[in-house]
Amino acid sequence: MSTPRSVTPSRRGVLAAGGAVGIGALLAACGGEKGTGGATKDAKGGPWSFTDDRRKKVSLDGTPQRIVAFTGTAAALHDFGMDEQIVGVFGPTKLKNGKADPQAGDLDVDKVTIIGNAYNQFNVEKYAGLNPDLLITNMYEPGALWFVPEDSKDKIAQLAKSVAITSSRTPLVKIIERYAELAQSLGADLKAKKVTDDKARFEKAAAALRKAAKSHPVKVLACSGSPDLFYASNPGINADLMYYKSLGVDLIVPDHLDKGGYFESLSWENADKYKADVLLLDNRTATLQPKDLAAKPSWAKLPAVKAGQITPWSSEPRFSYAGAAPLIESLAKAIEDAKKVN
Repeated sequence: MSTPRSVTPSRRGVLAAGGAVGIGALLAACGGEKGTGGATKDAKGGPWSFTDDRRKKVSLDGTPQRIVAFTGTAAALHDFGMDEQIVGVFGPTKLKNGKADPQAGDLDVDKVTIIGNAYNQFNVEKYAGLNPDLLITNMYEPGALWFVPEDSKDKIAQLAKSVAITSSRTPLVKIIERYAELAQSLGADLKAKKVTDDKARFEKAAAALRKAAKSHPVKVLACSGSPDLFYASNPGINADLMYYKSLGVDLIVPDHLDKGGYFESLSWENADKYKADVLLLDNRTATLQPKDLAAKPSWAKLPAVKAGQITPWSSEPRFSYAGAAPLIESLAKAIEDAKKVN
């Protein structure tokens, strides 16, 4: 991650707000006991278990049939063939115009119940009403469930068990493999043509990026813009950047990282601190895009901006072969087309 959404100070596990009343009554109405959710009611097959990245073994009486997940997580599982089991999502799901947020990927956002469409939004009552078997989300900091509000997490935990997959400090491909493993445990067929085709495209894209990085040695800065600050991101902690660097991309490493290690915050006057040939610009809906940044003189003066060498960066990638392949292809093309400007 490069920079937080406007209300997120960092990925240091500072997840706050949310909550609901009458959880005890909701638990009774759903017929669940603490930590069991609706697993026994909708159990399928024999006992199910999965050891997540908290090193916590999560066990249920049957394979979960009613899954609620962070939007990007749900989208990744959908790419591996999970569909009907995903009944609810939380996180950026729909844009103001009603269309799917990019993080939703190919997920049909009109088929799932949205229990929160932004950071700090998690409707516990609506979640309980879904009678969930399992909650699944990312984990950017140890033990912190991404987009699960800190002050209502205990209430949420009473309604269903949870699985967390680490999303940082580990190369992208390793996280995708963990999602594939999880999806397979939930009943996905990893030998399905779509999945194997997606994996082949991912591997082809990775080879193309490696080739581009070798033949066009340009310096790349992963960055993000907000009204007051310019963020230079750390390729030593962001999963996608770690992977790109392993393929030979010359990603700039900030030398004065903020607490948490994800990025260095720079005033706009110092936006030119790092001499980049290509800017990999955070394209999330809460961050400033080139048209928004055009009015900032310090942005306009950057050599990469003058040369038009800006390429979108999905700083919260979808951890699937289908989600990652287009991102790698895009970066490979940007590097192939770039020239040194510093």
